[in-house]
Amino acid sequence: MSELYSAKVLDHFHNPRNLGSLEDANVVVQAGDPSCGDALVFFIKIEDEVIHDIKFLIKGCGAAIATSSIATELVMGKSLDEVLTLNDQRIATALDGLPEGKMHCSNMAASALHAAVHQYRDTISGKEQPIIG
Repeated sequence: MSELYSAKVLDHFHNPRNLGSLEDANVVVQAGDPSCGDALVFFIKIEDEVIHDIKFLIKGCGAAIATSSIATELVMGKSLDEVLTLNDQRIATALDGLPEGKMHCSNMAASALHAAVHQYRDTISGKEQPIIG
């Protein structure tokens, strides 16, 4: 595995940041890639259009774990508009690259975060019911 992945990917795989769930999350979003069996859940606390806390649970390969971990670091403390600029390439770059066959992992993380922003904004605008905790 180490021949395929950068030191940053291996570090985030072996020591994932922000792993777990949040009891006071006001957005919970799930994503997955059925073709490889990856499943991701982000728990996010958003206040005043800013991500104040984020955790994740994942079932997946090393690249899926690493991309989810780095994605939480990239969005912590960021405005929702900034989160919407995050894409698969920025996540991969933050990990010093990913093999082409693993780019779907960074796409899964970015897509889930975009979905979380839209879910939050839809809830605030009244289009969706809030999460009852």
